[in-house]
Amino acid sequence: MTALDERPAQGEPLLRARGIVQQFPVRGAGGIKGGVVHAVSDVSFEVRAGETLGVVGETGSGKSTLARSVIQAPRPQSGEVHFRGTDLMRLRRRDLVEARRHMQMVFQDPFGSLNPRWRVTDLVEEPLVGYGVRGSAQREARVRELLDMVGLDPSVYGKRRPHELSGGQCQRVAIARAIALHPALVICDEAVSSLDVLIQAQVLNLFERLRTELGLSYLFISHDLALVKQVSDRVAVMHLGQLAEVGPADELYRRPLHPYTAALLDSIPGLDPETGRARRPRPLEGEAPSPLNPPSGCRFRTRCPLAQARCAEEEPALREHTSDHQVACHFPLDAATRAS
Repeated sequence: MTALDERPAQGEPLLRARGIVQQFPVRGAGGIKGGVVHAVSDVSFEVRAGETLGVVGETGSGKSTLARSVIQAPRPQSGEVHFRGTDLMRLRRRDLVEARRHMQMVFQDPFGSLNPRWRVTDLVEEPLVGYGVRGSAQREARVRELLDMVGLDPSVYGKRRPHELSGGQCQRVAIARAIALHPALVICDEAVSSLDVLIQAQVLNLFERLRTELGLSYLFISHDLALVKQVSDRVAVMHLGQLAEVGPADELYRRPLHPYTAALLDSIPGLDPETGRARRPRPLEGEAPSPLNPPSGCRFRTRCPLAQARCAEEEPALREHTSDHQVACHFPLDAATRAS
């Protein structure tokens, strides 16, 4: 047994990321000088054993790039990613492949993530074959077990191909593949955003049941704030490649500390608790900065109503504000600020 096979105690860090930087060069057209997309900039966080950490933010904030950086696809330019105490950044290719069996991903497009020419049983068996699980009878039994686990009758769905399944059924097949090798961490990258509301609820219930039964941890990425609150123990808010705020889900949604988090929450339609009338969402004003040329200092300052001179001169660090609640802001919100 290696260090990667040892599961930490409930609530202890399973994954630690420190100072992750992921940048992509952009070539200019017609001889024009290109630039660099600052997709992820000095991001640090942890996922604890048995918990779901939700990651939210606008489109283009770097959520999916962060997820791919965690599994080293591609490797970040700098930083550290420790999984069960092993720094994935230092692993050679062969060792990294072995480490990835403990970390699996479920992608947004259930049809695009499955080979359209393969039958369901072949799709679910593929990771077992790839990681050398010997014995066809053993693999066949495991495939039946996995399909039952995700709510698909093997005798009914086993011989079907992806085009003969609904979107929710395809995503269940993708989930069965993801848990085939007994991973400790499952990264869900917009895993339910392409499904209708009823199927979303069913798949989310499946995720929660598997977390309880298999002792899984999730890194759950979505642009849907209401959905993330529903499934997450803690929430990390990303803005333009950086973390703006990280905290317990209930507390963060009830008392956001970062103006960006507050603006995102204000953009959610809802009911006024006093009048019972529909509350109109308040969209963020101004244009979002480009990741090719992010603002100096705080990257949210160009749209922040509380910005001051210090915000342009000094980049705020993510620091502890209250117990287990971190914020990257020089002037975090408090009760008086919100009341005004």
